[in-house]
Amino acid sequence: MSTAVASLPGRLAALVRLEHTVFALPFAYVGAFLAVDGFPGWGNLLWITVAMVGARTLAMGLNRVIDAGIDAGNPRTASRELPAGTLTRAQVWALCAVALAVYLVAVFQLDPVVRLLWPIPVVLFVVYPYLKRVTWLCHLWLGACTGLAPLGAWIAVTGEAPWEAWALCAAQGLWVAGFDLFYSLFDLDHDRAAGLHSWATRWGERGVFAGARAFHLTAVTLLAAVGVGLSAGVLYFLGVVAVAALLLYEHTIVRPGDLRRLDAAFFTVNGVISVVFLVFVLLDTLT
Repeated sequence: MSTAVASLPGRLAALVRLEHTVFALPFAYVGAFLAVDGFPGWGNLLWITVAMVGARTLAMGLNRVIDAGIDAGNPRTASRELPAGTLTRAQVWALCAVALAVYLVAVFQLDPVVRLLWPIPVVLFVVYPYLKRVTWLCHLWLGACTGLAPLGAWIAVTGEAPWEAWALCAAQGLWVAGFDLFYSLFDLDHDRAAGLHSWATRWGERGVFAGARAFHLTAVTLLAAVGVGLSAGVLYFLGVVAVAALLLYEHTIVRPGDLRRLDAAFFTVNGVISVVFLVFVLLDTLT
């Protein structure tokens, strides 16, 4: 086996940024455990995990191949696998095909309702990369894509979607959209020059912070509302408090005119948020 072939899995893993799974997968588990107020079963957890891996890989693969031209012109993203030539379009399309197959196999092991709804995430994934070309509301679309994780898991184990499931979906989506506003600041100058749309290009740096605060405040409020609707225990609400505290910390380490710790706010704090909230949900539903 040649070195190039041997390193292909590593390059594909780097393409889809497997470490970013921490932003969505824990919330899928949150949806599953809250749906039954207890343990949803190993089979459900297994296939939810497989479906999430397939769906997220498909979403990232589509994003990278559709945006390859844009990434090539951006100094921050020019070193990504497609612009740099370490992967070909054919290889990424093949990855997308495999990811779609994995996603479909998993979906058909879950509640029959999910089998009817599987095209919805795929359509959202395909549309998302194009939105930055036409609207600064693209961040909310990304939030909707990720918000499907807890909603889909909820439906997968119960076949139902009460308002609490939709509120959890919206909370997760607004949380992601809020920190994606921060992320758009990395490319502000390039996006303006290239005529691309983002919250940052439309409203500027201060507008990004105002929007992120509004999104995150609403997300915490919705998480609290879910707990009230489900008559959750004290541990659940302590989890909401922990999320609020971490988001407050995130908003204190980056501020207009001082973006030195933006990487820490985006990657570290948000990764901790999803895991911490999952832990509190597990403690609340299993004890």
